[in-house]
Amino acid sequence: MNAFIPETPVIRLRPPGRWGGLGVAEIVRARELLYFLTRRELLVRYKQSLLGVAWAVLQPVALTFIFALFFGRLAKVPSEGVPYPLFALAGLVPWMFVSQATAQAAQSLIGDANLLSKVYFPRLVIPVAKVLALLIDFIIAAGVLIAFTLLYGVGIRAQVLLLPVFLALGLVTALGAGVLLSALNVKYRDVTVGVPLAMQIWLFATPVVYPGSLITGGWQYVYALNPMVSIIDGVRWAVVGTGGPGGGPLAISVAVAVGMALAAIVYFKRTERFFADLI
Repeated sequence: MNAFIPETPVIRLRPPGRWGGLGVAEIVRARELLYFLTRRELLVRYKQSLLGVAWAVLQPVALTFIFALFFGRLAKVPSEGVPYPLFALAGLVPWMFVSQATAQAAQSLIGDANLLSKVYFPRLVIPVAKVLALLIDFIIAAGVLIAFTLLYGVGIRAQVLLLPVFLALGLVTALGAGVLLSALNVKYRDVTVGVPLAMQIWLFATPVVYPGSLITGGWQYVYALNPMVSIIDGVRWAVVGTGGPGGGPLAISVAVAVGMALAAIVYFKRTERFFADLI
């Protein structure tokens, strides 16, 4: 009789190793969970909102108006031959995506503390879901940017097809910074207080309201250590036709963004076994 009873499969649950790899395979296996967490973020953000996804348009447009008034009209900041409102909007669209994704990912593990302590799943999907949810806002805002480009009569160039390349670099930057800060925030709650200040400093260290071409000579390679420099210069070049990032600075920015993302994931994987205890 026992010969006809199928063997019961054995499932072994092991804690992640100290180094644990990059967790790519785990995220692939948990892709449905990642989808539902991303969907949850979108629903929570807009479910009881009066304006809904219109906020994805209103935020960059409102800031563009303010920047155009104070920096463009009053301070006379140069805009590389492009109307300053369009110049500012082209910088704000990628900046808002990366900065908001970084800030929300940094708070993600603390916000889902109850979920972390109840069941095991790849913890990395929580900050990743925060970043992916904001891609929708970026896509909507990018559409508004292209509409403004046509409205100002600048025209669409063939290099707009390279816009996804700079979006990918922004995505890597946001994931690297967000994942690292989310892991640090579990142990050091100073991160919660420090992130808004860091975002303000990062804003003025990035050519959002001024052209990156103001930095010349060898300093442009130091400046490129901030990946947002090449991202914003690249988006402006692709959409409105200003000067793009040079090959050397772009290579530096890519290396920094990828290196930061890899280091963040390794640190995250090393510390995630303690999240439930510390949180």
